[in-house]
Amino acid sequence: MPHFTARLVARLAAARDRQDGQGLAEYALMLGLIAVVAIAAMMFLGSAIDGTLAFDWTSIRDGRP
Repeated sequence: MPHFTARLVARLAAARDRQDGQGLAEYALMLGLIAVVAIAAMMFLGSAIDGTLAFDWTSIRDGRP
């Protein structure tokens, strides 16, 4: 039984030290953070952008410079 326990501990330590999927997880976290920041910026600046675009569209429609 002690031999089995030693092998199990060695396997768990090796699995803990592996970094195979670490890069993909970091990219996923960064993509999620960028998406959250972009959504927050749109929510914060949305009304200002909407007002500017509405004014520009009215100017174009009415032929004003």
